[in-house]
Amino acid sequence: MARSKQSDSNQRAEEEAALKAAMDKIHHKIIVLSGKGGVGKSTVAVNMAVALSDAGKRVGLLDADIHGPSLPVLLGLEGTEVHSDGERLIPLFWRDVKVMSMGFLLKKRDDAVIWRGPLKMGVLKQFLKDVDWGELDFLLVDSPPGTGDEPLSICQLISDLDGALVVTTPQEVAASDVRKSIRFCQQVGVPVLGIVENMSGFQCPHCGKVTHIFRTGGGEAMAQEYGVPFLGRIPLDPAVGEACEEGKPFVQSKEKSPAREALEALLQPVLKLDT
Repeated sequence: MARSKQSDSNQRAEEEAALKAAMDKIHHKIIVLSGKGGVGKSTVAVNMAVALSDAGKRVGLLDADIHGPSLPVLLGLEGTEVHSDGERLIPLFWRDVKVMSMGFLLKKRDDAVIWRGPLKMGVLKQFLKDVDWGELDFLLVDSPPGTGDEPLSICQLISDLDGALVVTTPQEVAASDVRKSIRFCQQVGVPVLGIVENMSGFQCPHCGKVTHIFRTGGGEAMAQEYGVPFLGRIPLDPAVGEACEEGKPFVQSKEKSPAREALEALLQPVLKLDT
């Protein structure tokens, strides 16, 4: 029994050392959070990762949503298999962005992952320590909505997170849930880099005019309430949805638009971390 406990202790120590060694090669780690689903958090994470890469940064993007991974669809990587070099998992690439997702490990897109907390913690640890991320300037972690196992595991596994980007939509029903994400960050000691208000008004694809279908300003009011930066509003643009369906990050589009400009503006506080 004593030998078994010692063996378990040694294994944990080795895993922690391997995790630290992998994370030490990554200069900045950021988690993208939202208290509610359907606010466009993954879209924000994908476009930010691609925009950072376009700015000359070495970027990794980790999909921490075990039950509903969406990055393979958003990046047009569905059906692509992950390989191993015998020791480490090799991440997939979208151009220069390194990507890892549970979606790459499922045999079928519609397969359900029915796991409890410890199993999810284990696979997230594997994604962090056993994936060959190499040297990166930024690792963005796209967390599932809420304050459950996955975001808590990421905050526990990455001891030096630079902070969280919190995504909301203007409606009070979304803002109410997002407040929980801010309190979550406060409780686990993760700085909030800022709040993004997504789907803030509808941008007409013909004239470009933005019409506020829902009440606007919820994200900014929340930022003031909690004393955290407000990073801007992203209008609801049909072209963003089309880009997601086609697996093409919207920031790669050639035409300028308020939505693209708002997404690109999110880079400024993140790039300051690397100065």
